Amino acid sequence: MSDDKSGIETPDGSDPKDQPEAPIERCSFCDRRIDMTRVMVKGDTAAICDVCIAGAGQIVKRALAQKRTALRDQIPKPRHIFDKLSEYVIGQDDAKRRIAVAVYNHYLRITAKTLDDDVEIEKSNILMIGPTGTGKTLIAQTLARFLEVPFAIADATTLTEAGYVGEDVENVLVRLLQAADGDLAQAEIGIIYIDEIDKVARRNESTSITRDVSGEGVQQALLKILEGTTANLPPEGGRKHPEQKLLPLNTKNILFICGGAFEGIDKIIQTRVGKRGMGFDADVQGRRKMGFYELVAQVEPEDLLKYGLIPELIGRLPIVTPLDRLSKEALKSVLLKPKNALTKQYKKLFGFEGIKLTFDDDALDAMVEHATKRDTGARALRSVIEKVMNELMFELPEMEDIEEVIITEKTVTENAEPKIVHTKPERKSA
Repeated sequence: MSDDKSGIETPDGSDPKDQPEAPIERCSFCDRRIDMTRVMVKGDTAAICDVCIAGAGQIVKRALAQKRTALRDQIPKPRHIFDKLSEYVIGQDDAKRRIAVAVYNHYLRITAKTLDDDVEIEKSNILMIGPTGTGKTLIAQTLARFLEVPFAIADATTLTEAGYVGEDVENVLVRLLQAADGDLAQAEIGIIYIDEIDKVARRNESTSITRDVSGEGVQQALLKILEGTTANLPPEGGRKHPEQKLLPLNTKNILFICGGAFEGIDKIIQTRVGKRGMGFDADVQGRRKMGFYELVAQVEPEDLLKYGLIPELIGRLPIVTPLDRLSKEALKSVLLKPKNALTKQYKKLFGFEGIKLTFDDDALDAMVEHATKRDTGARALRSVIEKVMNELMFELPEMEDIEEVIITEKTVTENAEPKIVHTKPERKSA
């Protein structure tokens, strides 16, 4: 024992001030012990565990992502969005205008929230109604690519309620997270397209007593994520289990676009419009038979309700836009004009082999005629042109001394050989 009474002594008689400080054994943020963490980053007076580091990283990413998306001068104007859609989607001008405005307002809404505006704008999800092959999926894909946000697509017919055999509705969010490479912040401003939404319509207007896990049940399961909720997702997808680390994904700023053919809804609308057209002084429009697009352009929530969508889902899809069947002129433009037009793709492939590929105008008309008979819109064009080009593509790598291949009408209609233009032999100098 030392005779110095002025201070506390250590067992070895040294001054406590000279002793090294006790090592930091807990996270300064969450108070976790070092043995409960995988990594502990220590400073002179504080420490932070790997769990808090990951959480802080997501907060920073989310803030940066919102600022990147929310700057007013970086949000593309509706006309710019329309023009970009027109580079890939032929026709459907009314639908493209409505969607351009809806998308612009959606990202302005995120801006308002980021800038702490005092008015909260509700999210405007989109419902597209139109026959197959009219460009519903292409519109959604082009939007996501142009806006450079994560994009996921799901088929409503494969979805079931949580807890049943099949694909859980929340798995759609997992796909979006995977498309964002695990970046929660980017996923939370992405776009999800749900196709075949009309196939989950319930059987009748009355509330179902028995379980309809792939119909009305799916509609019920979609309500929360469409409106905005925080879903806890397994990072790798699949079913959740108690010991699994879950990631919280907020769907408040995710834009949902739903699409479907809604076969038969025109008859529902015709019945409603026809009732209004009864009487001697009624509008003649109610007594004549209108086309699908003309009718669907007048769709009301009550028509969707009669079709089988539940009222809550209809309320969460406020932007309803019809798409028209493509005319023969539009189908021909699909073959020629978009940036990814099928004729351009094949010309590029032939160009790699040093061969020029030409399509006669009559050949293009014949392709359109074949596609029209199939009644599946632009989707039929690919199968028609691939059938024509398949044999050529098989022989292409072995073609020699060929300058140009010309696809004629008979190549399409009679499976005849295309015109082949051989390269001219070089003249020998005298």
